Amino acid sequence: LLIEKQSKLIEKQRIQIDNMIQALLHAKKKIFGSSSEKSQMDGQMNLFDSVQELAQELFKEQEKITVKSHTKSPRKPGVREEMLSSLPKDIEEYVINPQDSCPKCGGNLKVIGKEIIRTEVEYIPAKLKVKQIVRQVAKCEDCGGKNSQNKTPVFVKAAIPSPVLPHSISTPSLVAQIMYQKFVMGLPLNRQEKDWFRLGLVLPRAEMAHWVIRCSQEWLTPIYDRIHRQLLECEVLHMDETRIQCNKEEGRKASSDSFMWVMRSAASEPVQAAYFHYSSSRSTEMARSLIGEYTGYLITDAYAGYNKAGDYHRCLCFAHCRRYYIESIPLDSRGREIKGSKGAEGRAYIDLLFKIEKEIENLSFEEKKKKRQEASRPVLDAFWSWVEETSALHTTNELLTKALTYSTNQKKYLETFLEDGRIPLSNNLCEANIKPFATARRAWLFADTPKGATANAVLYTLVETAKANGLDAYEYLKYLLEELPNNDYLQNPEILDRYLPWSPDIPDHCRLQQKHKRSFKK
Repeated sequence: LLIEKQSKLIEKQRIQIDNMIQALLHAKKKIFGSSSEKSQMDGQMNLFDSVQELAQELFKEQEKITVKSHTKSPRKPGVREEMLSSLPKDIEEYVINPQDSCPKCGGNLKVIGKEIIRTEVEYIPAKLKVKQIVRQVAKCEDCGGKNSQNKTPVFVKAAIPSPVLPHSISTPSLVAQIMYQKFVMGLPLNRQEKDWFRLGLVLPRAEMAHWVIRCSQEWLTPIYDRIHRQLLECEVLHMDETRIQCNKEEGRKASSDSFMWVMRSAASEPVQAAYFHYSSSRSTEMARSLIGEYTGYLITDAYAGYNKAGDYHRCLCFAHCRRYYIESIPLDSRGREIKGSKGAEGRAYIDLLFKIEKEIENLSFEEKKKKRQEASRPVLDAFWSWVEETSALHTTNELLTKALTYSTNQKKYLETFLEDGRIPLSNNLCEANIKPFATARRAWLFADTPKGATANAVLYTLVETAKANGLDAYEYLKYLLEELPNNDYLQNPEILDRYLPWSPDIPDHCRLQQKHKRSFKK
C-alpha cells in the first residue's frame, strides 16, 4: 500500500514537472522567439492528415473559391520618384572650372550637357522660434472731446485668435508636437524634455503633462465624447481592455491594476473609429456604462464581465481560442513544436476556418454568410466533434485540457459569426489598436494621476481614429487646437461634427497624401 501511494505521488509529481517544463519552454519562446502566431505553410496548408482529408471531403462537391497566389514582385519603376515628388527639391550642380583643359591634348573644353548622378534626401533638424502676438489699438478722434456727445474716450483693438492655453508659451504646434511624440511615437515626456532642451527650450515634463491634460479637458474631450456616441450607433463593434498603472488613484495602492477599455468599429462599418476609456475597474458595471443600450454584435474575448453588460449579440474571437491550442502544443528542449500533438490538431481546424475567411474576404456580406454556411459550418461541426472526442481522452497536458474546456464552454458565442457576413472571425482589429498603447506603455510605464490616465484615453482615441481615417495625426491635432478655442461649439454643439476625423470638412493638409500611401504598400 505504501509503495502504491509513493508510485501515485511520483506520477503526480512527474506530471507537474512536465507541465512546468512546458510552461517554461513556452514562456522562453514567447520572450525570445517569434511573436507571430501564424502557422507554417507548405503549399496551401500545413494540416494533419485527418484534417487534410476533412478539407478535401468538405470541398469535394462545393464550388471552390480561389485566391490568386501572391509573389513578391520587383519594385516598380517610378515608385521612388512618386514618393519624393511632394518634398521640396534643391539642385546641387557641380561645374567644370573654365580654366580646365583636355587632359589628353590640352585643348579647350565645351559644355555639351548635364547628367543626374543620384538623388538624396537630406534631413533638416526642427527649429523653434519665438512669436509675439501684437495688436493695434485705435482711439476715436471724436469721442471724449469737448464738442462730442460721447464724453468717454473710445478705444478699438484689433481682433486676435484665442490662445490654446492662456498665460502660457504654448501654441497649437508646440502642444500638438508633444502629443504626437508621446501618443504616436511612444516617446515619454522625460525623454522629450531632453530633446526640447537640445533645441534651446527648457520645458519640464510636469509642464508638458499639464498642457496635455488641460488641452484634452478643454478642447479635445467634446470630440472624444462624440466619437463614443457615434460608435454606439454602429451595428458591429469590437471591444477589449488592457492594464494600466495609475499611481495616485484614491484609496488604492500605486501598484494596483487599472484598465484601459477599448471599443473599435468593425471593418464593415462606414465610420472607422477607436475609443479608449480609462477606469480603475474591470467590472460588469463599467462595461455596461460604456456599452449603454447598444443592441448590435459585439466581438470580445471570453471575459465574464461582458456576459451581462447589455442586450447585444455577443461574438467570441477564434484567435483567442486558437491561442489556447498553440500554448498547449508540447515543445522540445530547443523550443520547437513536437509534431503530432492534439494541440496542433486543434489549431489546424481553426486554421482551416481562417483559410476559408481569407478566400471569401472579397465577397459581399450576403455571399460571405452563404459561403460560411456551406464551408465553415461543416468544419465547425467536425471541430466540435473532435473537441468532444479529445475531451473524453485521458491527458496529463493541463493546457490542452484548458483549451478544450474553453472551446466547450464558449461554443455558443464562437458560432455567432455564422449569423452575419459582417462579423469577423477574430478580435484582431481591436487588438491592433491596443498595440501602440501597449508598446508605448513599456516606455512611460504608468500614469501618475487619474486625470493623466484620462488624458491618455482621449489622446489615444483621437490618434488611433485619425490613423484609421487616413489623417496625419500631428496635423489633425494641431488643426483641432487651432480651431476649437476659436469657435462657439458650446452654444452650437453640431459644429463639432465638422471636426470628427471622418468628416469631409477636414482640410486636405490634415490628410496623408495618396501617393505616400501607395508608395508604402507591400
